[in-house]
Amino acid sequence: MRETDTVRRPTAEEIEQLFVGSAPRHTQGDVAELAGVPPELARRIWRALGFATPADDARAFTDADVEALGRVAGMLGGEMIDEETVVRMARALGQTTARLAQWQSEIMIGALLDLSEPPGDEDLAGVMEVTRRLLPDFERLLVHVWRAQLAAAGARLLATADVGAETAPGRPSLAVGFADLVSFTQVSRELDEQGLAELVENFEARASDVVAGHGARLVKTLGDEVLFTAPTAETAARIALDLVDVLLEDGREVRVGLSYGPVLPVMGDVFGTTVNLAARLTAIARPCTVLVDPGLAEGVEGAPGLLAQRIRRRPARGLGMIQPYVLRRS
Repeated sequence: MRETDTVRRPTAEEIEQLFVGSAPRHTQGDVAELAGVPPELARRIWRALGFATPADDARAFTDADVEALGRVAGMLGGEMIDEETVVRMARALGQTTARLAQWQSEIMIGALLDLSEPPGDEDLAGVMEVTRRLLPDFERLLVHVWRAQLAAAGARLLATADVGAETAPGRPSLAVGFADLVSFTQVSRELDEQGLAELVENFEARASDVVAGHGARLVKTLGDEVLFTAPTAETAARIALDLVDVLLEDGREVRVGLSYGPVLPVMGDVFGTTVNLAARLTAIARPCTVLVDPGLAEGVEGAPGLLAQRIRRRPARGLGMIQPYVLRRS
């Protein structure tokens, strides 16, 4: 740029206006009154969404906040859902979108800036301009993907409804799998920060692609480990074997543990003995090996191309002696 050209560093207010669309001009009490929501409920929703509670006289809320809270009042007024459900839904929305926003911001910054040196005002202004252009498309894509994911979640719940009827209410039977990168601690010591980040992102990306390709759900990622669920034992078995093969192509080894049984779904995660058993099987599995429990071994019996072979019983912390099976392609 010429020396006569001046590029100003974006301010926090400009960033907020770019994404929110209007400047804050309401206090917390104003928002609750204008939206027709009790002040204490408004505070609970704001906290559940993951935002700091401003001072009572701080004008920290926008017209968009009033409109959003007004929609909540409409749902409560129509008696479709109660206050506790609203707060729980707000917490789910806040935690999920906070991670999404942070993740997407890191991707954009990594793509647009040279992180080896501090960014200048011109660099930051460039990021703002690209964001301004892409924001409408990202927003539409977000709504579309969210609706599609709701449809997929509904289909999964429907698929497990009959099985769930045989177990305790709210405890559907699912196949649960853990996949763990072998020697992650040692490898992480040999890599620099950038290399470690690339290793983790590649592992999670490969695992996510395999799980999604089979119509299953990636529940969460833990750096060197992923947790997934599948509606049937056969689906989980094929995911596990594909994960071993795909990661081996990248020169990485994984061990996988699978179990089948009732789980407790909470906040998008899964809990229970079935989950614990899958974790214990992962811990005792050898590199590039898939260990499964008797329930999953029974579920793949007769499935084309799959074979579960019983091995000696092993002690598992908190579960006593367990009977593992090695899963292979027949």
